[in-house]
Amino acid sequence: MKLFLSYLRARLGVILAFLLFAGLFSAAVSLYRLPAVALAYPPALCALLGLGFLGIDFIRVRRRHAALRALCEHTAALADQTPETVGPVEAEFLRLAVTLQEQTAALQAADALRYRDMVDYYTVWAHQIKTPIAAMKLTLQGEDSPLSRRIASQLFRIEQYVDMVLAFLRLDANTGDYVFRSCDLDGILRPSLRKFAGEFIDRRLRLDYEPVNYTVLTDEKWLAFVIEQLLSNALKYTRTGGVSVTLEAPGTLCITDTGIGIAPEDLPLVFEKGYTGYNGRADRSASGLGLYLCRRICGNLGHGISIQSTVGVGTTVRVDLARRRPGMESHLTKL
Repeated sequence: MKLFLSYLRARLGVILAFLLFAGLFSAAVSLYRLPAVALAYPPALCALLGLGFLGIDFIRVRRRHAALRALCEHTAALADQTPETVGPVEAEFLRLAVTLQEQTAALQAADALRYRDMVDYYTVWAHQIKTPIAAMKLTLQGEDSPLSRRIASQLFRIEQYVDMVLAFLRLDANTGDYVFRSCDLDGILRPSLRKFAGEFIDRRLRLDYEPVNYTVLTDEKWLAFVIEQLLSNALKYTRTGGVSVTLEAPGTLCITDTGIGIAPEDLPLVFEKGYTGYNGRADRSASGLGLYLCRRICGNLGHGISIQSTVGVGTTVRVDLARRRPGMESHLTKL
């Protein structure tokens, strides 16, 4: 109906001209004092023919309209299926649309190529930078002093930043990088906690952890990345006290610290890309990507993530491992 009303408005000039000519014709013929039936017959016949031509024209317009709408929705696929035209002006508009499509496709292809080149470069860089990091870690293996532990801790943070680069590059890739299987949660937690052992010792912070005895359907590598990011954040903003790792029923992993906490106005935004908030302004090294990556990865894994914090008391991050990834059979069982 909307298309028909638009069509009538577009053809309003022709319709009014037809009515004007029919009125003039009837007025001229009426001067000959013919019967009313004879006077009404020619305008009625013209009106009937006009309605027929109008209907045929509307059907053609509707077909072109449908073809143009399909062209807008699938510009690349239907660029060579432009609808038939009825005039030079309409033909020029269609030619302009096809030209714009081709230019847009060329720009998109160039942009995709530049993006692939950038991803390839940073992927190679991230893997290459790991070589000197590993060499420095090997050099420090034979030493056990406060200085060596601090250096090892900083090397580990550099390694984490490199892993963040790789995770960010792979974030929008296809799901082929995710391998889901039933994993022992303690088998993921222990190696992650062990990586931070030197920092816990050097800073004299307490770690509260007891085996959780839980099996989760997940990707071990990506879940370990999330856990290490959360542990890194907890240590980064904790000066005294410690960090506890617990499991709440039915399957929620909790990482709680006794750190500086997060301001209430920052809490709704901490998972946003690049958002650092008040704590980030105090710590210039904050990138605002850690929690953003955690949220995106948890979404890909089908796990929920939430945060609760009180300024001056501490922060608790909860990862809901009991949630199921859409379209995937879950085999979550308690050990």
